[in-house]
Amino acid sequence: MFGVKARRAVIALILALAAASVLPVTASASDPTIKTGAFADGATWLIEVPTPWNGTLLLYSHGYVVPGRANPAQDVGAGTHAFLLANGFALAGSSYAGTGWALKEAVTDQLATLDVFATEVGTPTRTIAWGHSLGGIITAELLQKAPNRFTAALPMCGVLAGGVGTWNQALDSAFAIQQLLLNGSGLQIAHITNPSANLNNAESLIATAHLTAAGRARLALASALGDLPGWFDPASAEPAATDYAAQEANQYSWITQVDAPFQFALRAELEFRAGGNPSWNTGVNYHVQLAHSVDLAEVQGLYQEAGLSLEADIAALNSAPRIAADDSAVKYLENNIVFNGDLGGKPVLTMHTTGDGLVVNTDEQAYRSIVNRAGNGALLREVFVHRAGHCAFTPAETVAALEALISRINTGHWASVTNPDTLNASATALGTLNVAPASFISFEPARFLRPFDSSNLPEPV
Repeated sequence: MFGVKARRAVIALILALAAASVLPVTASASDPTIKTGAFADGATWLIEVPTPWNGTLLLYSHGYVVPGRANPAQDVGAGTHAFLLANGFALAGSSYAGTGWALKEAVTDQLATLDVFATEVGTPTRTIAWGHSLGGIITAELLQKAPNRFTAALPMCGVLAGGVGTWNQALDSAFAIQQLLLNGSGLQIAHITNPSANLNNAESLIATAHLTAAGRARLALASALGDLPGWFDPASAEPAATDYAAQEANQYSWITQVDAPFQFALRAELEFRAGGNPSWNTGVNYHVQLAHSVDLAEVQGLYQEAGLSLEADIAALNSAPRIAADDSAVKYLENNIVFNGDLGGKPVLTMHTTGDGLVVNTDEQAYRSIVNRAGNGALLREVFVHRAGHCAFTPAETVAALEALISRINTGHWASVTNPDTLNASATALGTLNVAPASFISFEPARFLRPFDSSNLPEPV
């Protein structure tokens, strides 16, 4: 997409992380009936029904697809395909008619897939919406917009802070890079006109900055404004709380290998479909933002080590010209989507890794806060896996979470099914689905730094 070979590895990683790609569709031991087709808008759909079918349909919403990349229909996340079919679950999902931030198309196509299933197969006893990453926000959006079509929902590693808050928080990090790094003034962080050149410029600035103690401190500040975790590789141990150098090195990996393409290139796709820039930092006090960041101590430590004045850099950010949003673009992103906390009376279980640097774990706090404010907190449970990576769940952890949600559906109460010990025992009992030790933990995410939900919307005139 970006016109240079160096981007291929970056985009491949984004696809692997954000799309949560499926296994090849093959006949399992349960001999599923496979149905495929296409909608008038160009989206394709995929349905698999085992024999016997247990009456439950799992509607899967897939993750972000980079424009220009393959966009097949997907009906399940990685590693669980054969197990689910063998245990009687029907699977369905669509490709969406667009790529990129395709929430508008996804809702239409996913609901149409349910209609096809009813016609081609029959009416499910229950329908569970689930999905990864962008598919996580789509899952929550489906429940908010069409609660009567679903029994429950399982958003995984989802963008549950909503579109406006998510892109605003990304803008804050990009703003710090633009304002504080040497030669950053030419970097576009909104109204991006040449995504490929802009990403090349960003990565050059970031790589140069990382060579010096001062640059690393400023990159840590940029990371802190997005609450990036200081843990990148799931195969390595999480750095110690005071190992600021290791934390910053891991944040550098998140920025250069995953986040920068979204901040400095793929934002252009969102701006195109929204008809302008949907993000702003007018009125933001960066002293307050940093004070609430989980990375505050790291930033303070690295600035002290570099002999820099943190207060001076925060003052520079606070006095710099700000980015204003285009109202019509904000409205587009509000519709696609921000949350109102209404779960339609249906149980929702969310799952997140603690070390996610693409969709940070504080998204869960943002979602819970608006659900609680709407008086629906009893319907929601959130579980966390202690691991680095975006959507880096084992198949066993995924199935254990699904089993917990089904228990809630069957019994009408959560009881202890989302207790980490219970989930770890359930995952471990799944045998070969455990490609790594089950790692559910008790965890409380910090507050999301740039919240925006339906309570922020103006009253209708």
